[in-house]
Formats: sequence, C-alpha cells, structure tokens
Amino acid sequence: MKKYEKQIEVRWSDVDPNRHVRHSAYYEYGAHVRIKFFAENGFGSAEMNKLNIGPILFKEECSFIREISPDDTITINILKGAIAEDGSRWVLHHEIFNQNGKSAHITIKGAWIDLNIRKLAKIPIGLAKILHELPPGENYIYSKENK
Repeated sequence: MKKYEKQIEVRWSDVDPNRHVRHSAYYEYGAHVRIKFFAENGFGSAEMNKLNIGPILFKEECSFIREISPDDTITINILKGAIAEDGSRWVLHHEIFNQNGKSAHITIKGAWIDLNIRKLAKIPIGLAKILHELPPGENYIYSKENK
C-alpha cells in the first residue's frame, strides 16, 4: 500500500494560551487520521457497526519535536509497527509535519474489541490485510540529527 496521509489546518480551538498547539490536539490529529484510514479502506463506522468491533488503545505516546503554530497546515501519516499476523493487536505510528519539518511522532499500541462481550475481538482478514500493507514506521528516538 502506498503512503497514507492527510493534511489538516490547525484550528483556533487547537491552540493553548502559549499560542501553540496544545498537547492533546496532537492525539486528536492522530485519531482523525486513523479513523479516516479505516473508513477509506472499507472499514468505516457503518462496517464496524455491522462487525460489532472497534479499535481500543492500550498506550498512546507522543514525542513533541517542533512547535506547531496556529497558522500551520500540518500533514499526518500512518505507518505500521508490530502487527499480529491476524491483525488483532497492533502498533501504529503517526508522523506530524509542518512547513519546518517533522513536528511530532505518535506511537499507539492497540487491539480490537467486541462491543457486545467487551473482550478482545477477532477481525476480518481484510482489516488485517490493510494494517499489514501500511508502510513501515519505527519508534521515535531523539537525536540531534532529527531535531
């Protein structure tokens, strides 16, 4: 699968009193891109409802690299980390870029939940396939070279 990314204009409500994007907005940007990715690949909310499943997060971590300001338009991608063969558990990465380069890196560890029994769910092969077809990403490690 080719690279999946979305552009988002920073909204006034994303900005904190220091006149830069508040930390929680970064997580919202990542969630938006993940849900759009699933929807555009045949697993939108209607299909998830039919399957009675939904994504759940065990851990979400953001490395803040460069400031994002109120006037920025950002680009966010989605990349795969470790994915269980059946797609039931996964690690995904988001890189967030503004005009000055990489601004943040989000790593998410998650799985799928059966919404009736509230336990981890098995998923369709097609959903596992789209996760496995994502381009690879990796954990962010701070260094002077990527600053």
